[in-house]
Amino acid sequence: MKNLKLIPVAAALIALPTLGLAQEAEAAPGFDEIGPYIMTTLLFLMAGFLVFFMAAGFAMLEGGLVRSKNVAMQMTKNIALYSVAAIMYWLIGFNLMYPGDSWIMAGWVGPFFSQTVLDPVGIAAADAALDYASIGSDFFFQLVFVAATASIVSGALAERIKLWPFLVFVVLLTGVMYPISGSWQWGGGWLSEMGFSDFAGSTVVHSVGGWAALAGAIVLGPRIGKYSADGKVIPMPGSNLALATLGTFILWLGWFGFNGGSQLAMGTVGDVSDVSRIFANTNMAAAAGAVTALILTQIMYKKPDLTMVLNGALAGLVSITAEPLAPTLFGSLWIGAIGGVIVVFAVPMLDKFKIDDVVGAIPVHLCAGIWGTIAVIFYGDASLGTQLTGIIAYGVFTFVASLIVWFILKAVMGIRVSEEDEITGLDMAELGMEAYPEFSKG
Repeated sequence: MKNLKLIPVAAALIALPTLGLAQEAEAAPGFDEIGPYIMTTLLFLMAGFLVFFMAAGFAMLEGGLVRSKNVAMQMTKNIALYSVAAIMYWLIGFNLMYPGDSWIMAGWVGPFFSQTVLDPVGIAAADAALDYASIGSDFFFQLVFVAATASIVSGALAERIKLWPFLVFVVLLTGVMYPISGSWQWGGGWLSEMGFSDFAGSTVVHSVGGWAALAGAIVLGPRIGKYSADGKVIPMPGSNLALATLGTFILWLGWFGFNGGSQLAMGTVGDVSDVSRIFANTNMAAAAGAVTALILTQIMYKKPDLTMVLNGALAGLVSITAEPLAPTLFGSLWIGAIGGVIVVFAVPMLDKFKIDDVVGAIPVHLCAGIWGTIAVIFYGDASLGTQLTGIIAYGVFTFVASLIVWFILKAVMGIRVSEEDEITGLDMAELGMEAYPEFSKG
């Protein structure tokens, strides 16, 4: 579980003594004193840039799974949503999310006017006057998680949503909705006190993105031609499965930072060993999810389905995210494998309800996220009742809040492009450019 936000340390830090004969008696702090601060800060920074690279993974995955006439739009949405998230999490989100539920008592004014302040330039440490990591590294590490949540929504609603209403939703999701619900667990709020366990965010990040995407998909409706009058599903193949595969591998790589960095400490032998254990378990779950989807689609459809295999790997990753430290490698294997099973059956289930999810984000992030949160009871220190309480709380809050926002946006701005624009493609209709201008529209 993530720790409370760092208490500002500037006042508690003093400059190291400058070198000089008169100060030889004052020894500089040794590694035992400042080493944990340095190593944990380094962990946050390294893990943070791995999770940041997941933004590229989401962009490539989505770009490969949409039709060629909508690729430039997905690229625009992904770079825009990350940038919006970065600004909103600084402006409101970080101080709204940490610490805990204190904003409820303090009122709404505080978080809106107390933006994050980084460590002073050139800060140095003496004695044990350090917190466990720098404010800047902690802020950056938390920021890239909220951006991942917004990326989940982008893929599910592709090929028919307008750009600006989507970005307005991202403003509210990353600045207000995610931080409020995140404070319940990682901010030390009521779910944390109850004993709810979500190590790196199967629910706090992934199911939140999935619930927001589900609400949006329901309000937005399916793409034109996706379902026939008799309910038959009409395939709409993506433009570039090589790109989608690259995106999946990038996400897989980024997940080592996602889960490994959530150890939140690298100052002892035990911490470093635990990070390595998390890496191994994370990798095993992804592999198991992919192989399970590969075998299942061969059995069910007589041929393997690459898109299902890609989502099987991602579902395995989401499944292990709630508890990547405690399981054995075999435990990680079967947890990830069940994630792969969930995706293979959840995708057609959504189609039965005519819920059009272009990239399979809802089965991967919502359904596998719920499973991963429940799976904590087999290895982690949590009860089934507590885990279900957390799942329901996040689901009700995020789904209802998202529905309200989507309906308001639909009434005020309109969230769906016109039928003509959808047929033409959002690249030309919304942007006036194409990702693949030399090819005919797909």
